[in-house]
Amino acid sequence: MPATENTLSIWHLVVNASFVVQLVMLSLIIASVISWAMIFQRVTYQRRAKEAFTSFEKQFWSGIDLNQLYRQGNGRNEYAEGIENIFRSGFKEFTRLRQQAGADSDAVMEGCQRAMRVALAREEEKLEENLPFLASVASVSPYVGLFGTVWGIMQSFLSLSNVHQTTLATVAPGIAEALIATAIGLFAAIPAVLAYNKFSARAEALMSNYRTFAEEFSAILHRQVHSK
Repeated sequence: MPATENTLSIWHLVVNASFVVQLVMLSLIIASVISWAMIFQRVTYQRRAKEAFTSFEKQFWSGIDLNQLYRQGNGRNEYAEGIENIFRSGFKEFTRLRQQAGADSDAVMEGCQRAMRVALAREEEKLEENLPFLASVASVSPYVGLFGTVWGIMQSFLSLSNVHQTTLATVAPGIAEALIATAIGLFAAIPAVLAYNKFSARAEALMSNYRTFAEEFSAILHRQVHSK
């Protein structure tokens, strides 16, 4: 029963808060819902990217012929992502340039590396998608909540001008409803900042793996283009 009474009292404070404070609460709740949706989307995408990297790298270093590995990708319906996209971009450009009559080895490698750099940039964009929004929610939400709190407390004290006898019970509801805005702001900010730090670290780790693979793959192609 006490828990129910507390819940009802908090809901009563929210319903009876001033319009500005309610608007602040609503904006923070919307930001929190959107950030949680992005968190779940980032968890799914980065986990899939990590699994795809491990699987493709294992296949790549198994000794399979590169032409065969590339043809296997042609038979798939889904769009290549992550490390496979980097491989396919580099190998496609490498094959195209080598088929040109009188192709210079250095020009072939330069074109191949340029294609992989473009693919790396696109993969970095995918890994860091939605992270700026999470960073914004993490940094701005506490201040938005604080604004709602300051506004609510200010309105509570202004209302005292019409009261002849001031007691704690007079100002307590207004201050309590104002403090709820700060609580909601922290509720929105804390998961966002934790998620941002975690996803940023994972994205950087995967990008480091991608760059390492691109360098190793470039070295393999360099040996091939200079062996003939």
